Amino acid sequence: MRETSEAIVGAVTGSPTAPRTLLLGRYDDQGRLQYVGRTTTLAQAAGSVVDGLLAAARRGHPWTGWSCSAGWVSKEKLNVTLVEPELVVEVGVDVARDAAGRWRHPARRHRARPDPSPADVARLASPL
Repeated sequence: MRETSEAIVGAVTGSPTAPRTLLLGRYDDQGRLQYVGRTTTLAQAAGSVVDGLLAAARRGHPWTGWSCSAGWVSKEKLNVTLVEPELVVEVGVDVARDAAGRWRHPARRHRARPDPSPADVARLASPL
């Protein structure tokens, strides 16, 4: 079962001008940007849609020093580029979540949503 949701882009694989995947976050109840999942690989046309909407991260990005694995059982780390957490995207996600509330399966990017601010995105649900 899938649903449509919104998330904040906090990092990308590839470059901000030619992203391959978007790493997504939501703010928790303490106002910290938490990783919730990543998109499937973007087609070149989809990557070019967000070109110009992403800015390189400034000092103090909430994910500085953080790393992301390439998959659930993989020890390989993704090479990511942090971006300013300013762009909201609409994604299709599986309703399955892990214990921390992250999406268990890659999200499918539907569209960039420059109209809402990151503060408008639903907060990360607290784990049960």
